[in-house]
Amino acid sequence: MKKVLVLGGYGGFGSRLSRRLAGDGFEVLVAGRNREAAEALARQLQNATALRADRNGSLTAILNEHRPFLLIDAAGPFQQSDYRVAEACINAGVHYIDLADAREFVGAIGKLDEQARAAAICIMSGASSVPALSSVVITELTHDMDEVRSIEMSIGASNRATAGASVASAILSYVGKPVRVWRGRRWQEKIGWHMLKRETYAISGQPSLQRLVALADVPDHDLLVNQVKGRPSVIFRAGPEFAFQTLALWLLSWPVAWDWIASLRGFGRLLLPLQGLTVRLGTARSAVTIEAKGIAHGAMKARRWTLIAENGDGVEIPTLPAQLLTRALRDGRLSPGARHAGGLSQLAEFRELFQALAITDETREMSYTPLYRRVMGQTFPLLSQPVRAMHEVFGDGGAEGEAVVSRGASLAARLVAKLFGFPPEGIHPLHVSFEEESGTECWTRDFSGLRFSSCLSEDKGHLVERFGPLRFAFDLLPRGNGLSMEIRGWSFLGVPLPLLLAPRSTAYEWSESDRFHFDVSIALPVIGLIVHYRGWLQQVD
Repeated sequence: MKKVLVLGGYGGFGSRLSRRLAGDGFEVLVAGRNREAAEALARQLQNATALRADRNGSLTAILNEHRPFLLIDAAGPFQQSDYRVAEACINAGVHYIDLADAREFVGAIGKLDEQARAAAICIMSGASSVPALSSVVITELTHDMDEVRSIEMSIGASNRATAGASVASAILSYVGKPVRVWRGRRWQEKIGWHMLKRETYAISGQPSLQRLVALADVPDHDLLVNQVKGRPSVIFRAGPEFAFQTLALWLLSWPVAWDWIASLRGFGRLLLPLQGLTVRLGTARSAVTIEAKGIAHGAMKARRWTLIAENGDGVEIPTLPAQLLTRALRDGRLSPGARHAGGLSQLAEFRELFQALAITDETREMSYTPLYRRVMGQTFPLLSQPVRAMHEVFGDGGAEGEAVVSRGASLAARLVAKLFGFPPEGIHPLHVSFEEESGTECWTRDFSGLRFSSCLSEDKGHLVERFGPLRFAFDLLPRGNGLSMEIRGWSFLGVPLPLLLAPRSTAYEWSESDRFHFDVSIALPVIGLIVHYRGWLQQVD
């Protein structure tokens, strides 16, 4: 019977993992700073012993005395943590697994690879929902894709799954802080717990559920970008059951984003009791969804995997990767070395564990036709290849080039240009990010760091471009080897406005020497020219 020492073995995730390992026939050493809590759990398990251990102290004596086969660190938090536990395991000849989801901690675990190999020890970090489970799902979703354009993931928790102190500390460590994401074919900084989105989780034959989720900082933001073919954009969001909880954290994020306070980590002890007041409300349902968009056999495919957990079983999911990896170590199926836990298991293995829980998962596939192709129909193939490629937006994309900008000189023209965020006069390096979701494209144009955005969609055969409350309907007409955009109507807050008063907009696109070129001019009646920008773009490969 092999011994497994579980640090934090009586905590929210640790206790569940300890039970699972005991059920698999391992001798479990339930360890942590609270000896009484460890003993209380150990009495409930077969072949379990309680130990007092502090992950922030020295574990050498404990490892040498008890000689476990494996140590699993389920204590956390791992944000701003060091590798002293893993290094102690290497020195003692003990395998190591952790349930970390801290981006830097998991991403840098490879620095211990040489030491781990020399000691013939396995060091595995991130044996949790991310990156261990997320990576195997993405492998299945993208197995036949030649290029993956985007990956979006989210977790919607049950309100009855009360977060422990370490989980709360992990979340609060990045709320309001810069989060680096690969989007628009370049690294960008977003704000932690922003990018709010209403997510729907649906599986055939079951009631769907919705959650308001926000940007969370996880290892997948680095690992998937670097490892998945096509270098896709990656966004991970998370949220509790009630929207007001998500919004409350969003509001609290602003003082951090404005540098009024350094971090919210110190507020964990105040927020946890408040969360506990609502623990009896809500449901015992939680969910996960992962969507990958890419090119498979020449066609645009979106594949969406959804998991719904009932009866509070969602809190079991973060413990399943460590259970599977412990079995794999026992069976001698893992080679020595230090690496993250992504890709070390199979989705079929997780599904076997799901069968003993109230957990169901499902994968759906959708085909996609790009927006400009839908609007232009049979005339779209008449466009030159660079123009077609620029408008085959799916998932995520980006282009870089140069633009020359002219501006209207009058005070009114300058005020309008300022209102819409149009760039100043001059020659600018230009980057355009393309983001597609549910058939709508959002274009963010970055002129020397000054950005303005618009969203494009289809309505009654027209291309509709939205700037805030203003919507403009255009016909897309072939012109040479490119196209022109001709305005056909406009509205404010959905109220149609006279075409006579509409902006005078001329927009042309064409190709020269395999480059995409553009020329856009916007003027207003009476006021005259607002902005005129022209230049070229090439897609970022």
